[in-house]
Amino acid sequence: MDVLRLAAPPARTAWLLLITVVAAAGLWWHGPIAQWPDYHRFADARAWGAIPNAANVLSNLPFLAVGAWGLWRGVHAEACGPGHRAWLGFTLALLATGLGSAAYHWAPGNDALAFDRLPIAWACAFLLCGLLAERVDARWSRPGVLVAAWALASFSVLAWWIGERQGQGDLRLYAAVQFLPMLLVPAALALRLPATAAPAVSGRDWCLVLALYAVAKLSETADQAVLEQLAVVSGHTLKHLLAAAAAAWLLRSALRL
Repeated sequence: MDVLRLAAPPARTAWLLLITVVAAAGLWWHGPIAQWPDYHRFADARAWGAIPNAANVLSNLPFLAVGAWGLWRGVHAEACGPGHRAWLGFTLALLATGLGSAAYHWAPGNDALAFDRLPIAWACAFLLCGLLAERVDARWSRPGVLVAAWALASFSVLAWWIGERQGQGDLRLYAAVQFLPMLLVPAALALRLPATAAPAVSGRDWCLVLALYAVAKLSETADQAVLEQLAVVSGHTLKHLLAAAAAAWLLRSALRL
């Protein structure tokens, strides 16, 4: 495959770079972002048998199911698009997310939270590489690029964790890794960057994934209110379920499952 032939027009992709630079400058100007003191206090602390915080623990099972399903189908896929390696990395990150988040919610604390945030950062990094491989240049899914993205995502969490242990935690880099895809995906769609090759995630599927993830983040912020209204599920538990659904839809489109 000629990766040079698969590069998108530089004039339009330059806007993605500009958005990245502006977002980075905005975070730098904002200053350190501290983790709020009651972060580990979730609305639903009900235990089921021997499982503490059961709903938030068990709602991570869909991440494991989607990750295993996507990995198996991705390895056996007949047609491999330009972002194929990135999407396989994304499936591995989903598996790690299911384990890390379940462990964190079993016994919430900053040390456990680091193992929750690490795979989330990996998933965001691989997702962004998949987008750029499909819409900008297939080289974004090369092994060396994916390893570099994984290392940067890991550093974003480790830098926060080390700082937090010293009483100076700063979430800016982690926030950039997590939310940059939320800026660049709609930007790529608005710029009408064409898919570099097939199979690739369609614009319609990207919109649905973004909508599901946006609702998931809103549910997270309304943790207590959702529990009061629905009784059976809290906002944070609902966030897990919606984020897993978004991941499943994304892999369905990316890997033609």
